Amino acid sequence: MPTIAAEKLEGFVAEIARAGGSSDAEAGKIGHQLVGANLRGHDSHGIGMMPAYVNALQFGKLKPNQHVSVVRDDGAILQLDGNAGYGQVIGEEAMEKGIAVAKAQGLCLMSLRNSHHLGRIGAWGEQATDEGLISIHWVNAITRMPLVAPHGGSDARFTTNPYCTAVPATPGHPRMVLDMATTKVAMGKVRVAHNKGVELPPDCLIDPDGNRTLNPSVMFDEPRGAMLAMGEHKGYGLALVCEVLAGALSGGGSFLPERSDGHSIINNMLTILVDPDRLTDRTALMSELDGFISYVKQSPPAPGVEEVMIPGDPERKSMAERLANGVPVDDTTWEEMVQAAVQVGMDEGKARAWAE
Repeated sequence: MPTIAAEKLEGFVAEIARAGGSSDAEAGKIGHQLVGANLRGHDSHGIGMMPAYVNALQFGKLKPNQHVSVVRDDGAILQLDGNAGYGQVIGEEAMEKGIAVAKAQGLCLMSLRNSHHLGRIGAWGEQATDEGLISIHWVNAITRMPLVAPHGGSDARFTTNPYCTAVPATPGHPRMVLDMATTKVAMGKVRVAHNKGVELPPDCLIDPDGNRTLNPSVMFDEPRGAMLAMGEHKGYGLALVCEVLAGALSGGGSFLPERSDGHSIINNMLTILVDPDRLTDRTALMSELDGFISYVKQSPPAPGVEEVMIPGDPERKSMAERLANGVPVDDTTWEEMVQAAVQVGMDEGKARAWAE
């Protein structure tokens, strides 16, 4: 399994994107965002997504060099369309527009429809916190097939529908970023486990007969199994809320079989951006958050646990380690990356050389 420096991985991803028709600027953003997910320990949303992007490109379902279109601009309400462009560009542009509205109005309710895969939603929360804002995100997806079974059901009916909230850093603590799938694990983590040939934890998957299994292959072999929501009925309920708020309310649509084209990964997202200064004194807010986070983290660690962490801490630890030592890429994912590069016309030998 190769371990590759982040800078080199960014270059390889960008070269694949350029070969697929992206401008230099777009290719750089794709590489930066995908490798950024790997650095934070989320290999599920990292460079391993690029083969799926190349497939969507070749079927005309992902369109290079697209930008956000404003469908409606109505005070604090902003409705946007991503034009099936790379989510790594569309997400950033959408957030820039929403941030500008929130700074002017104190609040922005932003819907984004028809973006290709938005990647790690936490990246867009971090973009808001960089500007001193709090952001809340609900996301749904329309993919080539459903992935997740409803609570009490035995086959897949929707996808992993992420939820995210991001809060700016305080004087005493780094920003807090809760970024999660509404399933126990993200589909990308199932893919990573499948590629590595390892089992998943209990209560993540069911087989085609509805029986619980640890084998990630049930999501790749026919007949397929399904993923399970986190927290049983609670995660299931939150996933349905994402379908309503992100899918139906944006106009992008909820997951229905007739909307799946077999090749693309289309995301819709509803975002609320809040300027805390419009609700309270920021100094007092930061003091309150600092006191509460410190109180929580002072809980004695449970047996086998090094420390109590807040959302965002595991990603910061992973980034420090991987920036220092490189990003591990399993052999199957690397081979898929090489083949994706060949699909867009790159020389195979030159593609493989990126791992050297």
